[in-house]
Amino acid sequence: MVTRLLAFALVLAALPAQAALTFEEGVARDPGSLALLYREHHLVRRADGKPTERLVIYRCADGTPFARKRVDYRGSVLAPEFSFEDARQGYREGLRRESVGGVGTVWVRDGVGESERSATLDDPAARLVADAGFDEFIRRHWQPLVAGQSVPLRFAVPSRLQSLGFKVDRQDPQQLGQEQAETFRLRLGGVLGWIAPHIDVAYGRESRRLLRFEGLSNLRSDDGRSQLVARIEFPAPAVQAAEAQWRTAERQPLSACRVRA
Repeated sequence: MVTRLLAFALVLAALPAQAALTFEEGVARDPGSLALLYREHHLVRRADGKPTERLVIYRCADGTPFARKRVDYRGSVLAPEFSFEDARQGYREGLRRESVGGVGTVWVRDGVGESERSATLDDPAARLVADAGFDEFIRRHWQPLVAGQSVPLRFAVPSRLQSLGFKVDRQDPQQLGQEQAETFRLRLGGVLGWIAPHIDVAYGRESRRLLRFEGLSNLRSDDGRSQLVARIEFPAPAVQAAEAQWRTAERQPLSACRVRA
């Protein structure tokens, strides 16, 4: 019996690791009034502990799905290819590559009926950070950031058809829920960093999972004229998800709704 169990264990060990699929919810509120703005539903695939794909559905307070984002980390974990679409104005943006590890092309479509605009970035893939790759950037540079070092990066900004130089600095630690959190601030480099809006992100000191994001989000206001400022909290750790959840989120029709009442 023991021999058979040992043989079975060896067979399992030889099989390729299955990709794990998890679900996590982010709750976005107005930083001033704390009124609910929208919710983010994140589905993430991982292989060997590393993210390979992310699918995000954005829902208004009444549950209406109005935007969707697809992220593909397989070409680059820090600067993944991604595409974002918002049914409220028909706004779209993203980053794509012609080859794995090749230079990135950022693109944007400002609304329904508008043509796509694009530009190729000069930044080498090793230096560029894009969209959800910032999450991995924080974890990869955890030790120098916690030690108080200022870490520079180039961040892809599709709406401006370019990448911009930012830096990340540690802020004062804080308690969020049941977790001690390390807080980091992303801001433009140079003099502009002192006058331009910044983004603060808080991560669990032990878990290193994102607990709170506060600042300019990737969503526009309902009228499309400005970027939406939000406090997005992730109150619960990710849980295992079923493949059917991914298929549903991928195909679910999007509808225009109001983020602000």
